[in-house]
Amino acid sequence: MTKKKIVLLDGNSLAYRAFFALPLLTNDSGIHTNAVYGFTMMLQNILADEKPTHILVAWDAGKTTFRHKTFGEYKGGRQKTPPELSEQFPYLRKLLTAYNIPQYELDNYEADDIIGTLSQLSEVDKSEVVVISGDKDLTQLASEHTTVFITRKGMTDIEKYTPLHVMEKYGIEPPQIIDMKGLMGDASDNIPGVPGVGEKTALKLLKEYGSVENVYKAIDKITAKKLKENLVENEQQAYMSKELATIEVNAPITISVENLSYDGPDMEQVADIYQELKFKTLLEKIAPQKAIEPQQAIDVGVLTNPTDEDFTDEMAIHIEMMDENYLTADIIGIGLADDNQVLYMSFAVAKESDAFKKWLQNPDNKKYTSDSKSALASLANQGMAIEGIEFDLLLATYIVNPSTSYTDVASVAREFEYTDVQQDEFVYGKGAKKSIPAQEAVAEHAGRKVQAIWKLRPIIEEKLKANDQFELYEELELPLAKILGKMESTGVKVDRDTLRAIGEELSVKLAKLEADIYDIAGEKFNINSPKQLGVILFDKIGLTPIKKTKTGYSTAADVLEKLESQHEIIGHILNYRQLGKLNSTYIEGLLKEIHEDGKIHTRFQQALTQTGRLSSINPNLQNIPVRLEEGRKIRAAFVPSEPGWYLFAADYSQIELRVLAHMSQDEKLIEAFRADADIHTQTAMDVFGVSTEEVTSDMRRAAKAVNFGIVYGISDYGLSQSLDITRKDAAKFIDTYLASFPGVKQYMDDIVVDAKMKGYVTTLMNRRRYLPEITSSNFNLRSFAERTAMNTPIQGSAADIIKKAMIDMAARIEAEGLQTRMLLQVHDELIFEAPEDEIEKLKLIVPEVMESALALDVPLKVDWAFGLSWYDTK
Repeated sequence: MTKKKIVLLDGNSLAYRAFFALPLLTNDSGIHTNAVYGFTMMLQNILADEKPTHILVAWDAGKTTFRHKTFGEYKGGRQKTPPELSEQFPYLRKLLTAYNIPQYELDNYEADDIIGTLSQLSEVDKSEVVVISGDKDLTQLASEHTTVFITRKGMTDIEKYTPLHVMEKYGIEPPQIIDMKGLMGDASDNIPGVPGVGEKTALKLLKEYGSVENVYKAIDKITAKKLKENLVENEQQAYMSKELATIEVNAPITISVENLSYDGPDMEQVADIYQELKFKTLLEKIAPQKAIEPQQAIDVGVLTNPTDEDFTDEMAIHIEMMDENYLTADIIGIGLADDNQVLYMSFAVAKESDAFKKWLQNPDNKKYTSDSKSALASLANQGMAIEGIEFDLLLATYIVNPSTSYTDVASVAREFEYTDVQQDEFVYGKGAKKSIPAQEAVAEHAGRKVQAIWKLRPIIEEKLKANDQFELYEELELPLAKILGKMESTGVKVDRDTLRAIGEELSVKLAKLEADIYDIAGEKFNINSPKQLGVILFDKIGLTPIKKTKTGYSTAADVLEKLESQHEIIGHILNYRQLGKLNSTYIEGLLKEIHEDGKIHTRFQQALTQTGRLSSINPNLQNIPVRLEEGRKIRAAFVPSEPGWYLFAADYSQIELRVLAHMSQDEKLIEAFRADADIHTQTAMDVFGVSTEEVTSDMRRAAKAVNFGIVYGISDYGLSQSLDITRKDAAKFIDTYLASFPGVKQYMDDIVVDAKMKGYVTTLMNRRRYLPEITSSNFNLRSFAERTAMNTPIQGSAADIIKKAMIDMAARIEAEGLQTRMLLQVHDELIFEAPEDEIEKLKLIVPEVMESALALDVPLKVDWAFGLSWYDTK
């Protein structure tokens, strides 16, 4: 007969632990899920590690227990359960039901009492018992057969209490834990104990006398006057506290150990809950068939000789590729679908089909895609054009909920509870095992994707219209995708020789810095090793360490910057690190990214950031450092792709602050921008109460920091760090600023109130960002959400404006019949390449178009420059 292993879980305690261990998470329905997620992860580990034959989760039945009759203030003073946690308890219970794990609660008793009683019943047949809780009260149950697991930090750091461990840690037996609580009390449960007696004193008394009762029998032997006085005055309170701390092991429970047998979860039910809560990773790991197996059969027609009749005037189209980088990936095939058919053709067939190419290029044929930019760029790389795109699944989903950044059809489909699409890895495999299966499998996979696009389009478009976001989607994001696709295919020319020359120059400087550092240190060492560097700085040179890590002294950049004034070696080390990163990331890194055509083809991520800003990858051209001259020089390698051409750069001047002026309607800000004043000087004048002539460079720097701080989420700590002043002075500065610009202060107050009411904020073009944490009882989460509410409309509106400018510029270039090409968007800057004879035209039309992209109550201002490289445009 197999020996029983009984696992008893303290449900409330573990739910609280999970809730506070993880950041506040919500699914798309706004349901908070962090406690359920953390609890689930812990439960999986318990089932895998402990392999219980019997299991139970015990819950507290209510706020009042039999202990309240003894002491009405028992557990008094506890904060109310956060509503974000309360709403998760039904899902926790539902989860446990799906796992076939028994649950039990008993009126007038706590979960501890249920666990205590069951652990005692298990002693009869010497079953192995594991108790799991975050509450150390339960350590009193530790015995020869019962081990108590107490979660410490997070969900995985567990301390295991056996009688031996209790003795080693406290020097007492597990039952004496009750006496310890009787003497010292327990603030978390509001058990008073004896005033003035802490853990150290309680343990000393118990080691000498054994129990609360024995302490009082020997009260005359206690020589410490104040301690004796406290014990005598609070004798009844000590006995009461011991009683309150004692777990009831004879509770009138109506279940037995036999009721707790465990045979495993109902995976179908578990998968349903994971789907409901959008636990996608867990769903695929625990119930992969539920996650990936299509539910409906599909009939896919494979075209080998397409004709005009195969293509209708309204179809979903999907370009099937095995790799996510569509600029370099091979196209495998094409999926097509409408109400009546699902079709597939290999790309070998598609590129030779005149009927398909004619349909593809006809703008009157409406096409619905999964990713329009990917389709445009990948087909352009094959010399094929696509016109008439009217739907983009990924973009539309992103606008509906920007907190999701899905990159494949399967993920979007599951977001809308459409389960008939597999993820690519289940068709093609992963890593070294990645391969293209038989055409039949590819055809079905691509067919399921394109059918999903066809079926989901009306659902998602309806959501866009309900949110008043269809215009944002149709007039901004969708046309922008076409422009970005063209920019990605065009690429930007990079001169390898120039890049290598810059790299050689950096190498010389690095060698010189290395020699100087060794000379100052008096020995050679690995400058890139934090451990070796720490020994040099703090042991040998004797600098005062600021903070420690597990492996020694911290030599992080923020630490070294604070030490820079203390020793000359620090400046050399900081410079060495910066130049080393430039060399490895931006010289060696960029050289690897140059394609056969001599160009870098970055990919713009249009559906990623919650503010609406574009980002760039493979490589990231928006992140080339410009503060160091050596960083700026890297831009000298970016050149026109045609002889006799120039690069032309135009960027918005202080666009976020102009948007702030418009949105806040602050009179001073509006007046300053209309007068074309230096806004930072103007701010310094207002904040410091000085004239223009009296504004110092430090005043202007401080004003600039707080101006941009408002845009990016100001805090006294952040401002104190950037200006190297105290938090008190920074807070005073912010208060003075807000008093000087009352419109800004009112905007900040109003937007937070509005966000709390609606649950989201919007940009000028109605882009939304949802902020479920803005009503959180957790101060840190709520504060972050409030700052986000203040700055997202500003940053998001600025992002929308430059996107609109890109669309307008593309139209103007075409209307003027220019050869000029748009190459890059870097934050608030647009980069073009153009023949020399079009530069004069660009000087006129680029500022005109960009400055009129969106009408604000203050003028938009654009600065421009041109040259033979990107570096020369500054």
